[in-house]
Amino acid sequence: MILRLFTKITKAVRQKLDLCIELIQSAVESGHKILLFSQFTSMIEILTARLQEESISYFVLQGSTKKEQRAQMVEQFNRDDTSVFCISLKAGGTRPGNPDPARIIVIHYDPWWNVAVENQATDRAHRIGQKNVVTVYKLIAKGTIEEKIIKLQQMKEELAEEILSGDEIKTASFQREELLELLEERF
Repeated sequence: MILRLFTKITKAVRQKLDLCIELIQSAVESGHKILLFSQFTSMIEILTARLQEESISYFVLQGSTKKEQRAQMVEQFNRDDTSVFCISLKAGGTRPGNPDPARIIVIHYDPWWNVAVENQATDRAHRIGQKNVVTVYKLIAKGTIEEKIIKLQQMKEELAEEILSGDEIKTASFQREELLELLEERF
């Protein structure tokens, strides 16, 4: 199945995958642990295949992962030399941390239309009271629908800020044309 998926990957997506693996290799060599988020379980399969090729240790947490298994993986990740925790963005609820939180890197492999979900996932790298910086990377392939998702996130964020600030709302909703433009496929 993974080979079939690789044959359908565009050049931009292949380059993004290579960049992600290079970023992980560099981080691991520097002693960092990585929380790698993707909204697609099929992408996690592709990423873990590449991690195996590079002999990089990892855990996978998805929605189907049993509660006991999640707790066990988190505990192991915190105390052993496993380098990467691949997490389905929608897995929710589990907070993999690290005894040395200054050494955590978060990678969002693909964007989700709701930036709050991404922010919640990023927050899993933090502990209450933790003051060290957690480095976060969002990987976006140029010329793909991902750019449009980022634009949608920005529009939603601006609208939310207008509503919450009490300032005059410039646009109460998105125009039909704006939404269609965001969703239009260009290949």
